[in-house]
Amino acid sequence: MTILYHLAPIEYFHAQPPDRPYTPAEFDREGFIHCTQGDEQLVIVANRYYRADTRAFLVVVIDEDLVTAEIKYEPGRDGVLYPHIYGALNRAAIVSVLRMPRLPDGSFQFPDSNVTYA
Repeated sequence: MTILYHLAPIEYFHAQPPDRPYTPAEFDREGFIHCTQGDEQLVIVANRYYRADTRAFLVVVIDEDLVTAEIKYEPGRDGVLYPHIYGALNRAAIVSVLRMPRLPDGSFQFPDSNVTYA
């Protein structure tokens, strides 16, 4: 099983119908779902793009093998290959949803896999 991660604001994620595939707010504009692979990459991306965003975030943990939409690994501005899901995310591919914790300075750290957010 290959695990991918997607960051989502808690309120936005839970406002989506749970019986329908998930798409982030930026999907119509960008055409794909941004994901990361690996603990370190998740934290780097979270701190690079969302540290100044004061909303609470979740980590959507995805089993790449269960995703029904096309996944392409494409280089980001930093030259690193990132997984992009070109279509809505089928709910069966979501393994778990975790709270993305922050340190007192606002920076993110990798979530404790035992702390889920329902």
